Amino acid sequence: MPGRFGRVVTASATPFTPGGDLDLDGVQRLVRHLLDHGTDTVLVAGTTGESPTLTTEEKARLFAAAVEAAGDGSKVMAGTSTYSTAESIELTHLAEKAGVGSLLLVTPYYSRPPQTGLVAHFSAIAEATGLPCMLYNIPSRTACLIEVPTMVRLFEQHDNIVAVKDAVGDMAAASRLHRDTGGAMQQYSGDDKNLLPLLAVGGVGVVSVLAHLVGPALQELVRAFEAGDTRRALELHLRHLALFEGAFATSSPILLKSAMNQLGLPAGPLRPPLVDATAAEAERMRGLLAEVGLLPGGAGG
Repeated sequence: MPGRFGRVVTASATPFTPGGDLDLDGVQRLVRHLLDHGTDTVLVAGTTGESPTLTTEEKARLFAAAVEAAGDGSKVMAGTSTYSTAESIELTHLAEKAGVGSLLLVTPYYSRPPQTGLVAHFSAIAEATGLPCMLYNIPSRTACLIEVPTMVRLFEQHDNIVAVKDAVGDMAAASRLHRDTGGAMQQYSGDDKNLLPLLAVGGVGVVSVLAHLVGPALQELVRAFEAGDTRRALELHLRHLALFEGAFATSSPILLKSAMNQLGLPAGPLRPPLVDATAAEAERMRGLLAEVGLLPGGAGG
């Protein structure tokens, strides 16, 4: 059975105009494209959406535009957590007002709170909303790990903390979380390359970057695993592994936006301090797209 937010949640890029302004028309075209190509839920204002560079006012407009384009707020998840608990609650209320269906809550970055601080932060947000919340565990970016007992505690204390986006990649820890919550706290892989391993220890899907490009294949991979066709799931995993790894050769979403621009999807430039892909990086990305049949010159299919 698919997870609460479906099998494939896409961490959407945020389209900008050539001048660097928020491209709301592009946002809406991209949301519709994703929902038509393998995405069950669209996540806006996540890290892939360059959230640290978006103002509060821009995030409010982004939330509203995504909900309008989706035609169903339950298909839109909003990233509302920052390094400030008070700001996170403010953004959560803006997301609720816009009509989103769920929230992604990343660990407070830079400040590196202890586990008790994480409990206080996530609890305050969860208690300020009725929306279902997915925690986001990504210590490689935030320098802050949500430990398994902390996640279990948050899950048991708050009915609306229901899932975690796992960008840790520790399958033993994921196994313990599955065991200790009876699988009820659903786990989504935060790395496309770890989707299949996480499914094997109880995961239900992926919060994906590469679903912008290969959403149907990711959807098929999860469905194949659910159906017991592990050979097909492995085949799809291996076929896309070079793309899954190569797209993160530099800071994301630099190469994602390069690929999107090459494929004619709404993306535009990146905002500083991120920079656009170099010519060599763009060419390497072009080769990876060709290998999975998205551009001429590859293996096709």
